[in-house]
Amino acid sequence: MVDIQTISIAIASASVVAGVVYYALQLRHQTKIRETDLAIRINPLFNLNAIEFQRAALKVASLEHMDYDDFVKRYGSLSTDTPESLAVHTMLNFSEGIGYLLKRNLVSIDLVWTYYGEGFIKVWEKIGPLMEGLTKQTVGVSLTSEPCEYLYNEVKKREQKGVDSG
Repeated sequence: MVDIQTISIAIASASVVAGVVYYALQLRHQTKIRETDLAIRINPLFNLNAIEFQRAALKVASLEHMDYDDFVKRYGSLSTDTPESLAVHTMLNFSEGIGYLLKRNLVSIDLVWTYYGEGFIKVWEKIGPLMEGLTKQTVGVSLTSEPCEYLYNEVKKREQKGVDSG
């Protein structure tokens, strides 16, 4: 026969287990909420500079260069204050920020893919050769954009998997 003390111990134990499970689920949910909040906060389309960011993205997309030297001939040096140079730097800085967050696992590839999808692939395919040329030009100065390259590689993997961006 089961006495009252045994029943109360079983109920107390079940309550502790239920509490731990609930807490774990809440932690998981809060992580997703924080990640989504972060993605929205860093997305330039949701802040006051959306028009400038869109202009930069469109400018980079419309660039018609083959490599760094061709870019310099057509648009001038990346160290000048031309609209093309500013657009490249805007997209580079933004891509580096997203790449850094992705590499540090502060944002998931799923969220990045959903928000930006193939856009990063197109941006890096325009900007990557410029960074390579600029690095060659500035001998002795290391100009790596590792976060951008990481972002590009991760998004490219996602594209190759054929995962829908939405």
